[in-house]
Amino acid sequence: DGFFNILEASKENQIKHLIYASSSSVYGLADEMPFKETYNTDKPISLYAATKKSNEILAYSYSHMYKLPTTGLRFFTVYGPWGRPDMALFKFTKNILEDKEIEIYGNGEMERDFTYVDDIVESVSKLVELPPSSEDGYFYRILNIGRGQPVKLMDFIKILETKLNKKAKYKFLDMQPGDVKTTFADTTALEQLISYKPKINLDQGISDFIDWYISYYK
Repeated sequence: DGFFNILEASKENQIKHLIYASSSSVYGLADEMPFKETYNTDKPISLYAATKKSNEILAYSYSHMYKLPTTGLRFFTVYGPWGRPDMALFKFTKNILEDKEIEIYGNGEMERDFTYVDDIVESVSKLVELPPSSEDGYFYRILNIGRGQPVKLMDFIKILETKLNKKAKYKFLDMQPGDVKTTFADTTALEQLISYKPKINLDQGISDFIDWYISYYK
């Protein structure tokens, strides 16, 4: 309902370019890697993924019917300062500093295409002035934004431990319902459009996050 209202408001006010957040979760259990925007995404395995896919479909309809330029961005595991406290990096950092267990789903075997928030911001800012046209397909566009380098969850945690100079207490759990083992972005379309590829590596990104976290939470 919320996204429908945004589309209606964009149509009525003749918005020049609507950019909205989709998610890598729409790829579900896709076998081929890396994930390309052309892959079939008709089988989301979580409700969250289904809502994001629904938004993409609604945007397509509005772009087609009303020539409303829309760009849906499939973000891949965004992390960094000012993120949500319920996300993994926040929870891991907090619990490690407080000598509490960190819960590791999928028994630590998952891989994620971690994307630092500054790379997301840079990409979005470059896209603002590049609305899709009818040549792109009914003023509609979908793009992946990811680092393009999947990292094992345990490697992610080890970098965090090194930066905090503190060993974590692990609690291994099974995969959560609706979760996937690996995400991996193909960012070819993004690079061709804005001549930019997310570039901040995990070592730098986690280090910058920890500096912010310690400063913000004292």
